[in-house]
Amino acid sequence: MFYKDERLALFIDGSNLYAAAKALGFDIDYKLLRQEFMRRGKLLRAFYYTALLENDEYSPIRPLVDWLHYNGFTMVTKPAKEYTDSMGRRKVKGNMDIELTVDAMELAPRVDHIVLFSGDGDFRPLIASLQRQGVRVSVVSTIRSQPPMISDELRRQADNFIELDDLRDVIGRPPRDVSDEPRTVAVAGK
Repeated sequence: MFYKDERLALFIDGSNLYAAAKALGFDIDYKLLRQEFMRRGKLLRAFYYTALLENDEYSPIRPLVDWLHYNGFTMVTKPAKEYTDSMGRRKVKGNMDIELTVDAMELAPRVDHIVLFSGDGDFRPLIASLQRQGVRVSVVSTIRSQPPMISDELRRQADNFIELDDLRDVIGRPPRDVSDEPRTVAVAGK
């Protein structure tokens, strides 16, 4: 459902895509992901949305954010909010839905096709609005995880549903081979 001459934009809900890929048991190679969609059409923009914990000395997502920023992705980040719930558990909140929606609406007049990497049903009204503006919308997520990572309403609204598991061989990082990793050998003394 892609045409070579259509102008594409990718909108990646970082935490949602990470959770879907993790549920399927693989990591995404974002260089391969970008190349795959450049092959499918004229890729104008690839947006990646994520919230970052500001007060942590080291964030495990920081190297990915920096790599994406230097390798052709438009990064949209904001500070995550930390709070303690009623049970005393530390929670982190960092919803990027509004930022993604505003950017998609602004870009809609300049693209033919938007690819949304999220299964969040809150995006159903966004997809409907984009479609009314003449933009085709594909959604990438998974129904093969337990539970499925995409809402039924979102899947039905999209022009095209792309099963993330079907992209595994195209955009998945090869699993690390433990036989290639250095090993320490203990030598018993006499």
